[in-house]
Amino acid sequence: MQCKEQLEHYLEYCKYRKELDAKTLKAYRIDLCQFFDFVRDGLMNKKELEAYITWLHKNYKQKTIKRKIASVKAFYNYLEDQEEIRDNPFRKIRVRFKEKATLPRIIPKEEIEQLLNYMYQIKVEKEEKVYCSWLRDLAVTETFFATGARVYEISNILLKNVNLNEGIIMIMGKGGKERCLQIVSPEILNLLRKYYELNREKIENCGYFFINNQGNRYTEQSIRLMLKKYTEAAGISRHITPHMFRHSVATYLIENGVDVSYVQKILGHSSIKTTQIYIHIADWKQAEILRELHPRNKLDINGVA
Repeated sequence: MQCKEQLEHYLEYCKYRKELDAKTLKAYRIDLCQFFDFVRDGLMNKKELEAYITWLHKNYKQKTIKRKIASVKAFYNYLEDQEEIRDNPFRKIRVRFKEKATLPRIIPKEEIEQLLNYMYQIKVEKEEKVYCSWLRDLAVTETFFATGARVYEISNILLKNVNLNEGIIMIMGKGGKERCLQIVSPEILNLLRKYYELNREKIENCGYFFINNQGNRYTEQSIRLMLKKYTEAAGISRHITPHMFRHSVATYLIENGVDVSYVQKILGHSSIKTTQIYIHIADWKQAEILRELHPRNKLDINGVA
């Protein structure tokens, strides 16, 4: 069987049997097509795989290399399970990564406050098109901070997965995993209801909850550009991205004493190790807690060493 045919069968398996989302399938296709370009003559043996991995290290950053190798490894495992290959060369290869720890960038609370205040205080004419756009952008931004969801998760929220009476939104995350998030703020819920009522017909026709002016899904790129526009207009020099809201929600929840396992569930991380990086960001909070709440500070002790 040719590589191209094997690839299509594998992606079909991933889509229907593993129920992976479109974004993951796209990444698999890109990584495996690149792999086949390197192979050219068919599947690799151990020596050739080592050469491919070395080539990756010469051309990409550690995080990207890790993903690309994982894509190829998953493909070989599939071929082995399907008995299309006898020996899986990955079983004889050990790959270690020394990724530089990069702490997620967060938005200072005062800048979140500055942005939201600016967005609420804009004098928007109640001309339907402009007003609806402003209301939608405000609703999207508030949803980011309320849920810590990823930009593609917000963009792909389906109307059928939104219950504004109960304040529940069903999010479709990585790997097609669903998680239920609650909007507990009455102000945000009222904002979402207002947005929905003004756009009810278009939203119901589209099927997605957040829509653009043409009545289609509000895309990830459009959301990024929207956030950039309001950030600059609010006089914030920092480049704020949608994902920074996610990092900020996680960090501030942990700073306020929320157990990391709860934060993991809110963010939809499959491994708690991914969530634990936010504990390091919040280390400064530990000093503040010890300084203000440690019992030693309340002991009546006289004397100087």
